[in-house]
Amino acid sequence: MTLRDSPPGSGERHEIGATDAGGPNLSVRERLVVAMPRDALWGWLGPLIVTVFGGYLRFFRLGDPKAIAFDESFYAKDAYSLIRFGVEQSMLGTDKDPVANTRLLAGNTDIFVRCPPAPLSDCAAYVAHPPLGKWMIGLGEFVFGPNPFGWRFAAALVGTLSILILARTARRMTRSTLLGCLAGFLLALEGLHLTSSRTALLDIFLMFWVLAGFACLVADRDVTRARLADWYESRRRDETGPAPAVRWWRLAAGLCLGAACAVKWSGVFFLIGFAIMSLVWDAGARKSAGLRQPYTGGLSRSLPRAALALGVLPAVVYVVSWTGWFASARGYGRNWDEATSAGPVFFVIDSLESWWNYHTSLLGFHTGMADTHPYMSKPWSWPLLLRPVAYFYESAPGCGAPNCSQAVLGTGTPAVWYGALVALVAMIAWYTASRDWRAGAVLLAYAVGWLPWFYYAWSDNRTMFLFYALPMVPFMILAIVLAAGLIMGRPTAAPLRRSVGAAVVGAFALLTLIDFWWLYPVLTAENIPYDAWHARMLFPSWI
Repeated sequence: MTLRDSPPGSGERHEIGATDAGGPNLSVRERLVVAMPRDALWGWLGPLIVTVFGGYLRFFRLGDPKAIAFDESFYAKDAYSLIRFGVEQSMLGTDKDPVANTRLLAGNTDIFVRCPPAPLSDCAAYVAHPPLGKWMIGLGEFVFGPNPFGWRFAAALVGTLSILILARTARRMTRSTLLGCLAGFLLALEGLHLTSSRTALLDIFLMFWVLAGFACLVADRDVTRARLADWYESRRRDETGPAPAVRWWRLAAGLCLGAACAVKWSGVFFLIGFAIMSLVWDAGARKSAGLRQPYTGGLSRSLPRAALALGVLPAVVYVVSWTGWFASARGYGRNWDEATSAGPVFFVIDSLESWWNYHTSLLGFHTGMADTHPYMSKPWSWPLLLRPVAYFYESAPGCGAPNCSQAVLGTGTPAVWYGALVALVAMIAWYTASRDWRAGAVLLAYAVGWLPWFYYAWSDNRTMFLFYALPMVPFMILAIVLAAGLIMGRPTAAPLRRSVGAAVVGAFALLTLIDFWWLYPVLTAENIPYDAWHARMLFPSWI
């Protein structure tokens, strides 16, 4: 059986603003591969400049406030425990009497409960999340010490790197360096991303690995389609497609998404969604090449290797992230004495059984977490920024006014979030009209980051916070950037259309900058007059 030509409309175009997915006059290579912009130098310099700007915002005065902000009370100390012992240990004091916090801020690292000689697990801390994010926080403490700058360093670093990754990914998706830089610029000015990059919480690390995994899959898509075009033109082909090859970018995506799950379990939503998305992209490429049975034939070739890259490999990464727990007698529920007395084979079996029992307990903890909290919010309120989280607030003199406020408010930049709502509606319309893969990818990523929380809100009445939405932020910005491309039109559009579109997009970027500048003092713990702080509270629910 021979290959057939693809029907009109089965290919795709990469120019933003195109509504025709292809045509009968396009070759297979034109349907599969669209050249990257020729400005390779600016393709790196532009995103790097934007990244340096965002990095400055994240590292400037990173040690302020000189306090343990919000859940840093858990993660900064657990991270230091991992560096010291390989597992989390119980701390001195209680929530009402935070002895460990006071000592740590004073530079005293004697913050752990004294353990009896045996069993050491009696001093283990019960923790709610996997260890990778805390290991990353701990690396900053290892280098700079257990102080505010040290435990926030890793968050600022990955927050800065995520700007570069998003800019380069947006450039790859749009084939436009300008739009790629716009994506990085908007992320640099996004308030929730900024505050999360300056606070030792786990969600910035989850966002980073999710975005990195997505970026790897977008690169894998390009490489795979180029290879399929090469195979089609090789004249040594049949109906089954090219022989399977190692897909390094997909393997890298598996590593990143496994790391996301090893930071927080909610990473699994993205892992499942992105795995399905990658398989659909494979089938779409086979269809564009004119292969018969692109879906069933593609599954037989893609599924086994995809299962390895996006199933087995992430699971291995997750288990490896618990190495400290497996190697230590101090871990919670470790049963080290029982395991070591059973011989090497049963040591492994007993250790895995203890580890599984621990995870069963953690699952019960998460599904049963329904305590009220003053800053809790429901997922349907997140896109409107109705209830942000006050990571830190203090009234202290020094601002030149009778009443001063120093605050870190975990909220988004309203221009970005409300603009994203409009852009996401545009993505729904665009995908419905053209089945453009970029709109579909952005909508899928946003949905898997948001909709699962509805189930937990309805079924378990789970305690949730606005910063759970942080992994959605890069995809909100991608939606804005794709919509900006539609507004400006293709490079071949009329000059007036391009000029008016560029003016509209530029005005939005300027509005975002002004909005961010206005909020900046209450995002970064600047000591300002109380009236200035109050003026920046957009809703009464922000207080």
